[in-house]
Formats: sequence, structure tokens, C-alpha cells
Amino acid sequence: MPNTYKIPETHPEFRLNKRHFTNAELKQVALSYIKEGEPYEQQIGSFLLDWLKPTSYIEVQTSGSTGTPKKLRLKKQHMINSAMATSKFFELPATTTALLCLPAEYIAGKMMLVRAMFLGWDLDTIPPSAIPLDNLFKVYDFAAMTPFQLDNSIARLHLVKKLIIGGGAVSPRLRKMLIDVDSKIFETYGMTETSSHIAAKRLNPKKKFKKARPFKLMPNVSISQDDRGCLVVKAPNVLDEEIVTNDVVEIVTYKKFLWKGRYDNVINSGGVKLFPEQIEQKLNSVLDHRFFVTSMPDESLGERLILFVEDDFSENTLEELKEQIDNIKALDKYEKPKKIYLIEKFEETPNGKIHRENTLKSKVS
Repeated sequence: MPNTYKIPETHPEFRLNKRHFTNAELKQVALSYIKEGEPYEQQIGSFLLDWLKPTSYIEVQTSGSTGTPKKLRLKKQHMINSAMATSKFFELPATTTALLCLPAEYIAGKMMLVRAMFLGWDLDTIPPSAIPLDNLFKVYDFAAMTPFQLDNSIARLHLVKKLIIGGGAVSPRLRKMLIDVDSKIFETYGMTETSSHIAAKRLNPKKKFKKARPFKLMPNVSISQDDRGCLVVKAPNVLDEEIVTNDVVEIVTYKKFLWKGRYDNVINSGGVKLFPEQIEQKLNSVLDHRFFVTSMPDESLGERLILFVEDDFSENTLEELKEQIDNIKALDKYEKPKKIYLIEKFEETPNGKIHRENTLKSKVS
């Protein structure tokens, strides 16, 4: 198959920072961004130049949130198909006003540009920051953010009618803060390989649900499970072959699934499979310090569940914690930690996330 590809001309309604550009004009914009722009504009310029080359694919970097960062080749046609699925699923036609507040270095930022060019959106770009809405006064139909950006934008969410969240889990604390927000906010499931999301669920539904809400699949996506119970994704519009993930799921219907946790993190304690992510969600109701759940080898159980909390050591704190955890009705008896460690300061990764493995190694002998 030849590697040439006719890049579709930009949609007549497409606007980038209030101006329409044809492909030829967009190339000039990209070059000036690279030459004279801010760092975030240079990233946009680099992507646009790559997009406008007559090749059928684009090289992208994965974020490394679930493994080592790596380079992938994505087909441009697959990216366009993903944009069309987003438009249909979230009801975002031509002339949708959208905000790009994520770096164009990664797939989420790149896809906002593809959607705008191909679907005819009116896209404004701003420097990616922890507080993306702070200096804005315009109302947008659509935007995408990380959970961290969402956390810092609660008071100004009226500026975005529909918002998708990706790139990390949304904590129960943050979910609670969204209950009375009028904007429609969705948590997404996806990966770089699928050109952004393949499923989504509403984070602040008008109807209150007692049970966990499942992810709903985008158009032309089907799923199954492998023998580990992990999600297998088949999406011919955005993937050449099916992808086997490390995400343990429960398939609710052919169009819906519940995410349970990462297979790599599953703890087998006395033959019972425990998912740290699910246990942490439940513990969030009583813990206001940073914490995480992990395991240690145990002669009788194989692995025993332990809890690390970032706090100064005190017998009183320990006793209080044990009592609070015992009173969490949602916690199964197997999900209650066998031991709690109070640690003054957690080990961290370069980007400020908790380094679980190093914390475990350095604090527990």
C-alpha cells in the first residue's frame, strides 16, 4: 500500500483563533508558530506541519501513564474517523465553539485540532495550564481537560457546556463537587492507539445512581474479554487490529462495561482478587491525606493488603483510622487493610505522582 495520502481540505466552517484557513494557509500559520510562537504554539505548529504532509500516518508519543512512553504510528484516516465518532456521540456539529487547553504534544491535544479542521469547529487555543479557565470570559460548547485541570476549574465550569476528562482517574471527592454543576461532564476511556477515547460516561448525571455507572462505547466499537478478564477492543474505524488491554473490566452489555482496575495491580489475598483502585475509591470517603493501597507477601494469604497514609506517626491517628475504615459499609471484609502504615512523606515520581514501589521499598523492611 503506498504511503501517500490526500489530506482533506479544511472544513469551510473551520476557525483557528477566529480565522478560517485553507490547508495551504494553515501551513504558513504552522511555520510562523514554529518560528515565532510560544512553546505551546510551537507544538501546535509541529503537529499541523506533520498533518499536512502527504503521508498516510502520523508519529505520536504515548503519555506513559500506564507504561513506558513509546512512539506509535497512527493513520490519519483513523484520526478523522475518531473525530467523526466524537461529533456523533457528543452531538457536536459544525460551528461548535471549542477550547484547546491541552498540549498538542500528546493525542488529546492533537485530536482537538483534527476535530476542528475536519468537523468545522471554531477552536481557540490557550497555553496549557493548571487553571485553564481563569482568564476566560467566553462560553464554549466543548473542551477537554485532565482531572487536575478540572479540579482547579470547578468555580468556572459554567464557561464550558460539554467537557470531557481523560488522562487519569477522577477521585470521589472531585465527583461530589460536580453534582450540582450544570455543564455536561464526561469521563472518557481510551488510549493513544485508539486516537483518543472509545468510550465515555457522564460524571454528573441528572438522575442519581446508587451503583457505579458503566462506560458506554462510541460508534463502531465492540469489546470482549481475554482469559484474565481484561478488556479487548475491536474498532475497525480507528484500529487495524484488536487491542488487548491490561484493564480488568466487567462487561454489562455489548455496549457498556465497568472498569475495575489494572491487571498489573491486582492483589491475590487468600484466593480473593482485590483491586486497589476500587478499594481506594471506597477509602476516599474517610481519608483526607494522600494514601494508597498495596500488598506485602504473607505466608498464609500469599499477599496481604496494606494501606499507606501520608501523615505523621501517632498511635491515636492509627486507632482513629482503623475505626473509620471498619465503619465503611461499602468495604468488603477482604478489602479492609491488614496493616496501616503512617509515612511522613511519600516517594514521588518526577511529575509529582506517588511512587508506590519506592515508598514500599524504603519504608517497610
